[in-house]
Amino acid sequence: MPAAAPRAAARLRHHGLLASFLGLVLAPTLASGLYLFAIAEDQYTSTVGFSVRTEEMGSALDLLGGLSSFGLTGGGSASDSDILYQFIQSQELVQRINERIDLRAIYSKPGFDPVFSFDPDGGIEDLVDYWKDMVRISYDSTTGLIELRVHAFTPEDAQAVAQGILDESNRMINDLSAIARADATRYAREELDNAVERLRVQRVAMTEFRSRTQIVDPSADIQAQMGLLNTLQQQLASASIDLNLLRQTTQPSDPRIAQNERRIGVIEELIQREREKFGLGGGTGTGASTYSTMIAEFERLTVDLDFAEKAYIAALTNHDAAIAEAQRMSRYLATYVRPTLAQQSLYPQRGLLTLMIGGFALMLWAIGMLIYYSVRDRR
Repeated sequence: MPAAAPRAAARLRHHGLLASFLGLVLAPTLASGLYLFAIAEDQYTSTVGFSVRTEEMGSALDLLGGLSSFGLTGGGSASDSDILYQFIQSQELVQRINERIDLRAIYSKPGFDPVFSFDPDGGIEDLVDYWKDMVRISYDSTTGLIELRVHAFTPEDAQAVAQGILDESNRMINDLSAIARADATRYAREELDNAVERLRVQRVAMTEFRSRTQIVDPSADIQAQMGLLNTLQQQLASASIDLNLLRQTTQPSDPRIAQNERRIGVIEELIQREREKFGLGGGTGTGASTYSTMIAEFERLTVDLDFAEKAYIAALTNHDAAIAEAQRMSRYLATYVRPTLAQQSLYPQRGLLTLMIGGFALMLWAIGMLIYYSVRDRR
């Protein structure tokens, strides 16, 4: 019967293996578990959920014409939600809420918790980094839904921080909506201001022309002058006929012939003056030139004023349409979960964190042992 094999004696490397397991795996796991269960403060969570929505209302003309109807879009634009997502993680939001409820005091409440509490002497950059650990964001880019889980060391503080985020997000969306409306109407407003200024200048020019010439409407004045010229020409024709009849029926010395000749001369002189006003008499005086220049200036002013009035009407219509279109679309924050008040502490997840630390330490220790024996076998 063969003899039994001698019992293997533990070697130095075996003791080193056990010591490394105790030091690298068991000790960190026990220390972390002791800290989590005995020292770490309870954390309470407040949940809030919202999304950016855009409301579109049809105009009165559209409703009367049956072109559109009142409706509500399925959600805001993706860019608005992306902006809000980045804003919640920004230093600006942290500063606003810190000024409102003093985040340093809220997150430094534990008497001794160097891992999960905030150092009240930390700067704003430290507070922003700590904020990202205490405010967890879940964002669905396809639906635009944003859900936040806000942690704090009391239920009331967690709810206050969540309410602050909701209020500041709502304020930011309102600012974006106001900026969008201002941008939509700014160009139309500038065009309207230019049209108003152009119309004012043309009306002032027309008023100055009428004050200078003492003529309200040169076209009416021309018609009156033409009527006078036609009347003088009729009188001239009648006087010429009377003169010819007198010459045929009376003696050349008849005083009525001389009287009619003087009358004809006066009428011809008046006709010549009236014709010179219109530039038709062939005269070289400045009267015809001045009157023609005045008529040309009036026609130019009339065309410019008419154009300015039409441009003003078009700009005013465009401005009103831009305002109506801007008012038809407005962004707002739709809250589907109001900030909740926690009933019990769910964080830190002590058991899960202990297992994770132990598992990670065990993995590192196992990798180290594999490397050690691989190197040892190669010698």
